[in-house]
Amino acid sequence: MTGVTGAGAWPGTDPLEAATTVVGDLADAPSEVDGLPFAPLLPARGPWGDRTGAAVALLADLPAELGPHGWKLAGRPGGDLARARSLAREDLDALAVAAHGYEGPLVLPVLGPHSLAAEVWLAHGDRVVSDPGALRDVLASLAAGVAERVGDVRRVVPGAAVRVLVHEPLLAAVLAGAVPTFSGRDRLRRVPGQVAAEGLSALADAVRGAGAEAVVVHGGTAWSALATVRASSADGAALAVAGLGERGWEEVALLVEDGRAFWPEPPPAATSQCAGPDVLAQADAVTRPWRTVGLPVAGLRDVVLVAALPDAATPDDARGALAGLVRAAGAVAERAEA
Repeated sequence: MTGVTGAGAWPGTDPLEAATTVVGDLADAPSEVDGLPFAPLLPARGPWGDRTGAAVALLADLPAELGPHGWKLAGRPGGDLARARSLAREDLDALAVAAHGYEGPLVLPVLGPHSLAAEVWLAHGDRVVSDPGALRDVLASLAAGVAERVGDVRRVVPGAAVRVLVHEPLLAAVLAGAVPTFSGRDRLRRVPGQVAAEGLSALADAVRGAGAEAVVVHGGTAWSALATVRASSADGAALAVAGLGERGWEEVALLVEDGRAFWPEPPPAATSQCAGPDVLAQADAVTRPWRTVGLPVAGLRDVVLVAALPDAATPDDARGALAGLVRAAGAVAERAEA
């Protein structure tokens, strides 16, 4: 059954309103669509509540603080970390209320370790990814922290079958040695694909050990990250498919033929009250290239469409975009039966 979920980010600042909307709308998806509610993140609350701040809040025994250029590692916990962790507790409490009595799949979006290491700075120096030892520390710390978060989600929503969506928008840049140095005049040394795959495997193994049913790695817009995902123990990959191209879809085919899940993120579409051209275009963005690379049409039943929500959207806009993607998933499900 074709599924629908979200990438995590949601407009607004009220965690209970966001969680109630997401869980309610996706749990009530039509019978031909498998709605996968997700734990929303609220970037509008500032750097303590966006994807990076939420990941920093999960780091185990590795404190960080806000500096002039963003989050950086610190010698001891401070006020910024306390605020990020407070927001994380609020989000968990809101999810517990919104999903009370819910039984079914629940997606937990988190920023991946390599993208986190490419965004967070050393206490005295460049980005964490520039230091192999610091990178190892972040990999281990985030794996432990996300595993603990999975346990917390399963505790407050006992009926949840947790699936972790690991966002790695900077993984391709890390692998290619394209992350800029502090000065911006040079690039940091690349992380070998095997090392990156081992880091993803460590996280995937840790969260499955904590009870997660699956781990899917979102490579952003770069198909070049898929080879590293395939080399890891992750259960699947997600990718934005707008402009993916033939070479990218060939990598998707290798992933699917390897028995891994694929969660495509179609291009955003304007909301409508019926399955109009924009909604069908979202379905086409997945089904046409899927057929072109020779993947079996029946395999479309196993994909999960990931909602891309505009950064400046209001909660109503986001809800409309999510509803549109549910209709697009219905169209994909129909074609899977053709």
